[in-house]
Amino acid sequence: MERKDVLIALADIARQRSFTERIRAMFAARQAHPAACVDTFGCQQNVADGQKLMGMLREMGFSFTQEPKEADLVILNTCAVREHAEQRVFGNLGALTHTKKENPEQVICLCGCMAQEERVARRVKESYRHVDLVFGPHALWKFPELLWQVYESHKRVFSVADEHGSIAEGIPTVREAGVKAWVSIMYGCNNFCSYCIVPYVRGRERSREKDAVLAEVRELVESGYKDITLLGQNVNSYGNDLDGEYDFADLLSDIDCIPGDYLIRFMSSHPKDATHKLFDTMARCGHVAKQLHLPFQSGNDRVLREMNRRYTRAQYLEEIHYAKAKMPGLVLTSDVIIGFPGETEAEAMDTVSLVDEVGFDALFTFIYSPRPGTKAAALPDPVPRSEKQKWFDQLLEVQNAKSAAAHAAYVGRMERVLVDGESDDPDWPLSSRTEGNRLVRLKGDKALIGRFANVRITDSNTWALYGEAVTE
Repeated sequence: MERKDVLIALADIARQRSFTERIRAMFAARQAHPAACVDTFGCQQNVADGQKLMGMLREMGFSFTQEPKEADLVILNTCAVREHAEQRVFGNLGALTHTKKENPEQVICLCGCMAQEERVARRVKESYRHVDLVFGPHALWKFPELLWQVYESHKRVFSVADEHGSIAEGIPTVREAGVKAWVSIMYGCNNFCSYCIVPYVRGRERSREKDAVLAEVRELVESGYKDITLLGQNVNSYGNDLDGEYDFADLLSDIDCIPGDYLIRFMSSHPKDATHKLFDTMARCGHVAKQLHLPFQSGNDRVLREMNRRYTRAQYLEEIHYAKAKMPGLVLTSDVIIGFPGETEAEAMDTVSLVDEVGFDALFTFIYSPRPGTKAAALPDPVPRSEKQKWFDQLLEVQNAKSAAAHAAYVGRMERVLVDGESDDPDWPLSSRTEGNRLVRLKGDKALIGRFANVRITDSNTWALYGEAVTE
């Protein structure tokens, strides 16, 4: 793929603004004050996409509501990674028949990764005729034009062509108020893990220019954001499609030079692209959080080959040992799949033994969920769900004990945390995070929200730490 085919021309972005103005003028002529409900499912990349949708909507004159029945426009920004999320979306789409009946002028939109799947788009076209607009991630940048087509033609609009993907700079963004922000540094994936639909719906890997990323991070730091996460489907392969030798570790080094009191995180990483250079850079850079989310998925080499992960158990462990040696106290998290098609009990227990050996601070654990269109979905899968559940429970038992022990070791220590909001626990009214992204429920003044603070950890459990702010 040629780089010139990836970048959306500034003239095309400007053309989208003309459609934004048409929609704004249309509502102004009606003396209407439209409201939009944007409901986002799935990963942080989807969250970042949802913030762009809201940015474009705000420029069109929309305000925002969380109630679909109050909205003139409802957007379901979807995830295709797991079956459960897909079923939730279809359930929500079905429920919107009632809001559409009460307000026939309401526009209902399905976008995101699910919308890019041909089978989903076809099902929506045939069975959910109250849905007006369907588009995938590749078409997000031209959302104003697609929405204008709906308003102008009063017909349904589908934009789900199988495209290679693009990069569009200059799209407005509405970020959540607070101290955390997401920055997409690349899009798409070239890995084709056999269980994953993402490469088919997000397209091939494409990196943003470093100057655009640096400018966005600098603006966020100057605006007061203190916890910034760099995003990509495979974030540490950043730069592979750019000219020269500039890579993800170099980007981290350059970001670290931006002055200010803030932390940089990143996700998601792939072990095949996690280099010693990356870990050396993390150790050296003061703004880069000493936290690593490095999915291993399985602890068995045969299963890893079937997953097309392109590393071995031994290679993964070598990376972890090197990272820990370079960054003592490194907080480690990972993703794990239990019950991959054809996996035996002994192979599942290899995964459990790896968890026991590494001592992760936390895991995101899943029982395998088949995704139509992936290679794994066509594999024989003779083990019943009930048996997989037993293996899964053993994994949780080991990990929960590790998490509880890791958290217990914090008790009595002083930690610097970022106080990011209020808690739902009246006894511990504040919510905060350590540099390693461990949740700390906190006693202290609400004036601390949005600031770094020193706290004394007084208690813990499997899922959280508890502490009290220490005044100077």
